[in-house]
Amino acid sequence: MISVKNNLHVVRASALYDLIVTAGFMTPWTVVLVFEGFATLSSALGLERPVPALDATGMLLANLLGSVVVVWSLWRLMHASRRVGLYDALARGLFAVWQVYAVAHGASFLLLGFTVFEVAFGIAQVWPCRSELARDGR
Repeated sequence: MISVKNNLHVVRASALYDLIVTAGFMTPWTVVLVFEGFATLSSALGLERPVPALDATGMLLANLLGSVVVVWSLWRLMHASRRVGLYDALARGLFAVWQVYAVAHGASFLLLGFTVFEVAFGIAQVWPCRSELARDGR
């Protein structure tokens, strides 16, 4: 079990993971490379659902997502706390739900690799705080 003391390490580790994974989504030039990499991986794995090319709106949304998540990641690296970890766990839960929804509606199964990390980091950030939250009546 992860102790409350180690919880801050988990919050920072999740922030670093997000920074690395989403930095490529920040610009139109890098997101093209990311999607080409996903398409190559999808093909190599023989997945039936190909990774689609992004139109201008999809590109904008990918860039916005990348920008917001990178800023949020930097914030968590600089200001890690249990409270920040709980908010991040909430965001991860939402991301996981929408990723599963997207796959259920035709998105590439590659998304589920990200979903595993969303769920794992979400649980790891909440687990040590659950008894404290129960004690405080939250």
